[in-house]
Amino acid sequence: MTATQASDAPAAEPILELDDLGVVFTTESAEVPAVRGVSLHVRPGETLALVGESGSGKSTVALAAMGLLAGNARATGRAVIDGTDIVGADEAGLAALRGRTVSMVFQEPATALDPLTRIGKQIAEVIRNHNDVSAKDAAARAVGLLRRVGIPEPEKRAAAYPFQLSGGQRQRVVIAMAIANDPALLIADEPTTALDVTVQAEILDLLRRLAAETGTGVLLVTHNMGVVADFADRVAVMYQGRIVETGPVEDVLLRPSHDYTRRLLAAVPRLSVAESDERPTAGEVRPDDGSGSGDATAPVVELRDISVVFGRGKRSVHALDGISLVVSPGETLGLVGESGSGKSTAARVALGLIPPTSGAVSLFGADLARTRSRARRRLRSGIGVVLQDPVASLDARMTVGECVAEPLRVHRRELSARDQRSRVEAVLDRVRLPRDIVRRAPGELSGGQRQRVSLARALVLEPRLLVADEPTSALDVSVQESVLKVITELQDELGFACLFVSHDLAVVQHFARRVAVMRAGRIEEQGPTGETLLHPETDYTRRLLAAVPVPDPVVQRGRRAERLATLAAGRMEAEA
Repeated sequence: MTATQASDAPAAEPILELDDLGVVFTTESAEVPAVRGVSLHVRPGETLALVGESGSGKSTVALAAMGLLAGNARATGRAVIDGTDIVGADEAGLAALRGRTVSMVFQEPATALDPLTRIGKQIAEVIRNHNDVSAKDAAARAVGLLRRVGIPEPEKRAAAYPFQLSGGQRQRVVIAMAIANDPALLIADEPTTALDVTVQAEILDLLRRLAAETGTGVLLVTHNMGVVADFADRVAVMYQGRIVETGPVEDVLLRPSHDYTRRLLAAVPRLSVAESDERPTAGEVRPDDGSGSGDATAPVVELRDISVVFGRGKRSVHALDGISLVVSPGETLGLVGESGSGKSTAARVALGLIPPTSGAVSLFGADLARTRSRARRRLRSGIGVVLQDPVASLDARMTVGECVAEPLRVHRRELSARDQRSRVEAVLDRVRLPRDIVRRAPGELSGGQRQRVSLARALVLEPRLLVADEPTSALDVSVQESVLKVITELQDELGFACLFVSHDLAVVQHFARRVAVMRAGRIEEQGPTGETLLHPETDYTRRLLAAVPVPDPVVQRGRRAERLATLAAGRMEAEA
């Protein structure tokens, strides 16, 4: 039962109540306030979405509610869960609450799960921590929880290790652990950010069903406004540590009262689901000026009938199965599909990092299979790469200046140290970062700043091809908008081609000129972005588009009902 459905019934007492909550972090130089005077509540069976930019304080609020703040943090005010004030509570009292009364679903299941312990044993441990049951009974309940969250072959999966499951399955395992003891409150911190749209829709359906069955209250921390429209009853908007607006989801998303909320919503890329003549303006095909090396008239990169097989015999996996792609000078090709569809593998083949089992790869007009190591190195110097996680791709031991200059040291050894510094400063100007940032470490920067550093490093050699693999999926909407705007402006200035790998179809629709839809190692369809995404030819592309949540609660309710009806019809047809 949602809060909307219960509007005529007497309001239940909140399961979570924050009253004038404040959090201050003590650093070497000063005390930094992260949360200021936050007051909100979550009632049984309702979902409150907490939204805002990175650094707004939303995750700090969630951690404070769990009593999981860092040692240098000090909380003030009240954070009451089921009658217990978390602020000032001792560790024994908190341990009794966590996992039983309140549980948390984290953004990255890979870090939430022990890689060396089997799935069933991890769930059983959570059960036994709060219940006097035998190991055998806990193991049986663990299998039942896996079945409840939709894991296929739960007995078999219980014996598996986390690395043997897909990303969506791992997130379902984390949810199974979170609901193992029927908590009254579930705190979900960006639970779908790293998931493709179909898995995201399944996870939201699962959380919605569990909340309805058990009356669990949900505090959802997210930057995805489509998820908010799809899942939340109420919304609280945070800005610089404060709540600036709160209300029912339709009021906040459709009739925002605060200027910051309006700006936040304006930054959301919206998937066009109606017939339209509009076409994306970013990534237009531009004539090559012939200034680069190689054949200027040839495609920047071309994959011809590429297959990639990992392993041998019965254990072999066909990651790619006869795909063909072309990226022309100056254009952006969006590569979309579910996790495991082969998108990233195709990008790595284009980079020359994975040799194809069969087929041919052409880079700047040269056949990669026939180029020797020195020539191949010269070809690769014409490629820039931006990855999803700048924390992992930037060396924490280097300064920003050293990270950006690294490609110059590898591929432009003839440049003096002074010339390298000059190029680093110039590319930092291009990505709108201050030059004095060169002396800082990556860990001292925000997520958006780190991604701009990654972009600067990718472009410091002025490449002819930029390969961007999920470059904005971990960024909030306003930072995502600014990063994509920088890429677009630099593409206009430098004329590089872009292979843009993403599971965010709304971003691809606005950013890419052409799109290729992948499924199970094959290309389902490809063509101009507007035609392919507005008038898809295959059922798979239509299902992919139907799973994308839009930031309009009214429209999204209809889309969700239509998607669920289509899935139900498909199941009935399969059973028949």
